Amino acid sequence: MADPTVRLMRLLTLLQQRAAWAGPDLAERLGVSTRGVRRDIERLRRLGYPVESERGAGGGYRLVAGRAMPPLVLDDDEAVAIAVSLRVAAGGTVAGMEETAVRALAKLDQVVPARLRERIDAVRMATVRADSGVVAVDAEVLTALARACRDTVQVRFAYTRADGSEAGERRVEPYRLVTTDRRWYLFAWDLDRDDWRVFRLDRMGEVRATTWRFTPRDAPDAAEHVARGTSRDAYPHLVRLRVHAPATAVRQVYPPTTANVRPDPSALDGASCLVDVGAMDLDHAARHLAWLPWAFEVLDPPEAADAVRSLADRLAEAARFDR
Repeated sequence: MADPTVRLMRLLTLLQQRAAWAGPDLAERLGVSTRGVRRDIERLRRLGYPVESERGAGGGYRLVAGRAMPPLVLDDDEAVAIAVSLRVAAGGTVAGMEETAVRALAKLDQVVPARLRERIDAVRMATVRADSGVVAVDAEVLTALARACRDTVQVRFAYTRADGSEAGERRVEPYRLVTTDRRWYLFAWDLDRDDWRVFRLDRMGEVRATTWRFTPRDAPDAAEHVARGTSRDAYPHLVRLRVHAPATAVRQVYPPTTANVRPDPSALDGASCLVDVGAMDLDHAARHLAWLPWAFEVLDPPEAADAVRSLADRLAEAARFDR
């Protein structure tokens, strides 16, 4: 990488992607010698980027919080505004922006100085919003877990079961953060149960990342795994349907984070599929199902079928109205 400016920006990006880098690893990524890495690190320091270095086994370079913001394109007010906005977006008020906001917040949180943290926390604590049905999650927990996923380090936390009882401390290898329209989940390998598990972030407490690194396993699709395991957990009702359309088409309407769509084993030609979808209210679910462009059958629960019939009767009555 011949251009020093391009190499310097690449080095800064690498330092933001991982908690610590060994000198030889950086040299390999940048295509320079370890002496060249040391020179580039010194250039970053002269520009105001707080880079620490440690010698010996386990040592390396890491970007830390400094006494001042690095000379990017942000002043203090802009940094506060962006951090507060990212916290709001990470809480689920900006649809489709949650995961991106968490990643950006993790990067900003890594370098923001203490005086700005106080201002950010003051704005956050003074701000309230009307209930949107979204379960609030502590942004500090999101940031800690996002870093742990990025750095492949084990996490410990206390967990509360659905019935409110304490499940004790859990030790996991975190893989992905998954968000639905109402909640955040951590998809992780449970070290004590030797299996994949899904954890609700609003039930997690005392979250702390360890220094124990792990080698990533071959993982199933996180969003699909969460959808299969949390539909009943996230909603008071679980509606099961047979939709007379291929599973690939129905998945365009029901993404993995909102429903579990699978082929119908009784349909040899794949012309129908089975759908499990969560619902807060069965009458609302019936109105939503009315928008499906395919024929469907409500398999369970019976109350959901009653709600669909009631809606059909009302619509039929409205159609018979003589204007």
